[in-house]
Amino acid sequence: MYMYVCFHVYVNKAVQRRVGNSTVLSLFALFTWIEDLGLGGKMASNSTASAGMERKMKVALITGITGQDGSYLAEFLIDKGYMVHGIIRRSSSFNTGRIQHLYANPQTHQAGAMQLHYGDLTDSTCLVKIINKVKPTEIYNLGAQSHVKVSFEMGEYTANVDGVGTLRLLDAIRTCGLSDSVRFYQASTSEMFGKVQEIPQKETTPFYPRSPYGAAKLYAYWITINFREAYDMYACNGILFNHESPRRGETFVTRKITRAVAKIHLGLLQEVTLGNLDSQRDWGHAKDYVEAMWLMLQQESADDFVIATNSVHSVREFVIESFKCINVEIEWEGSGVEEVGKDKVTGHIRVRVDPKFYRPTEVEFLQGDATKAKEKMGWVPKVDFKSLVKEMMDYDVNLMKKNPSA
Repeated sequence: MYMYVCFHVYVNKAVQRRVGNSTVLSLFALFTWIEDLGLGGKMASNSTASAGMERKMKVALITGITGQDGSYLAEFLIDKGYMVHGIIRRSSSFNTGRIQHLYANPQTHQAGAMQLHYGDLTDSTCLVKIINKVKPTEIYNLGAQSHVKVSFEMGEYTANVDGVGTLRLLDAIRTCGLSDSVRFYQASTSEMFGKVQEIPQKETTPFYPRSPYGAAKLYAYWITINFREAYDMYACNGILFNHESPRRGETFVTRKITRAVAKIHLGLLQEVTLGNLDSQRDWGHAKDYVEAMWLMLQQESADDFVIATNSVHSVREFVIESFKCINVEIEWEGSGVEEVGKDKVTGHIRVRVDPKFYRPTEVEFLQGDATKAKEKMGWVPKVDFKSLVKEMMDYDVNLMKKNPSA
């Protein structure tokens, strides 16, 4: 201990001297002195131990980190001590609002436990470069063109990103020689069940996608399984049913509803226009579902899991529950595209139907059976339907009060 203190005193005095011809410290002499004291081995040992700790630290790479699921997952992993890397697409405007609070310094976008990299699922070269640089222990592929209605208008792009993009990632892992060390999560979707073949849907239910989005995701699902079986990679699919939150994109029906109802409550809007009110979905909270993603990569062997609440509600029910949060009761008149929802007290029309929001091929009913996830991983959803709607409504009412043009 005495020798260690003497070493530090010696170095501190040396660096404090004014450098001149007669006061230049010979680095060679210094290192020789360190060796004579026997500190070199200790320092090298400490350095090796430090490097070992860095290697043991889990490193996650997330595509789609700026989205709803990516932002919650990044938070979750950082809380667990991960170093998180995210891939974002180059844009002329910032699209990091959901993860800005995760920077070491949000004002300057200074990296801390999260670092971002420019890249794209359509660019194999950049994926290889990022994976080779980051050397992740876990990869979560959440990036996608995820709007079902838009996929009918942008089918080729959806297939390129959601389908072939997954293949590019899996190939990049192998190219970087990380097949044996990386654990890979693929964000699959209940939309693959489409025209459902059984109720509820589970891991063994036959698929019948009803959109370019569902079809592209089905390719990604099977290519993930193919790489798992062909190359013995730890690669798994999370077949997630609908999951929402205050961070859900504004163009998705649930967030469209809560934003509109909040504006109606504050006198900023008169009514909301929707598509198929009778579509039924199994809705959960995104926070619960990102925990399931992580659990899938902590198992002894890779497997595929349905993640759902097993509780079904219609778009109409979501509307009714949202208006209840502002103490408005909705009653319905008419049918089909002529149907309207009125404020029972005032008689004002608050909800209309427009066929432009219909899908060319509709998915009428989705209900997931997550028994396997419960039995094998101990996963159960924590947030129920009413609590989910209330959280989204409270958030959007506060948002519109602060920024009516939001």
